[in-house]
Amino acid sequence: MPALRVNPNRMELMKLRRRRQVAQRGHKLLKDKLDELMKEFLARIAETRRMRIDVEHELAAAYGLFAVVRGEAGKAGLALALASGSPVDLVDVSERNVMSVRIPEFASLPMPTPGGYSLATTPAMLDTALDALAAVAPRLLDLAEREKAIELLAAEIETTRRRVNALEHVLIPQLSETIRSIGMKLDEAERGNLTRLMKVKEMIAAQEEREVQRSVGS
Repeated sequence: MPALRVNPNRMELMKLRRRRQVAQRGHKLLKDKLDELMKEFLARIAETRRMRIDVEHELAAAYGLFAVVRGEAGKAGLALALASGSPVDLVDVSERNVMSVRIPEFASLPMPTPGGYSLATTPAMLDTALDALAAVAPRLLDLAEREKAIELLAAEIETTRRRVNALEHVLIPQLSETIRSIGMKLDEAERGNLTRLMKVKEMIAAQEEREVQRSVGS
């Protein structure tokens, strides 16, 4: 891993060591978050898969009833009957926070009583079909909420995994390599300074010895 390009001095070395400590703490926190996200994700996956199978069976039964109605009333007659009545709110949407992920919550409002269409021109089976669809609607909303939560958790897991990998395999190794490189350069400079000091000391000692010899000779 190539080192960062910085000035090799002790002040920069202290900054890099502090930065590495922050990166290591951040890596641990993100790794813990990733583990918790994975646990939540896997727990939701199993439960949601079972719910989807049940809801699909209930929807298939309701659609089967509508198929019978369409066969009796015709496609246009069924469409006209379903378009009757006044629109109402069926869902209340809110949000909650799950490990920094904003997950929507869908609450089913009371279903309106079927009506508004002519009983003389529509088959009696239409009421049964609408009741079956109304019965499965809350579970369908619950399934939609769970699957959206799984989708958002999966996106957060991917983002967190990329951050963990960037810290673990890029930033922290770069910081460590840079710290090692600066440390080696500073040690080399210190050895060079020590060598120069020793040479200066030897020169001073030699100069003092010559002065003593001259003083004794005179």
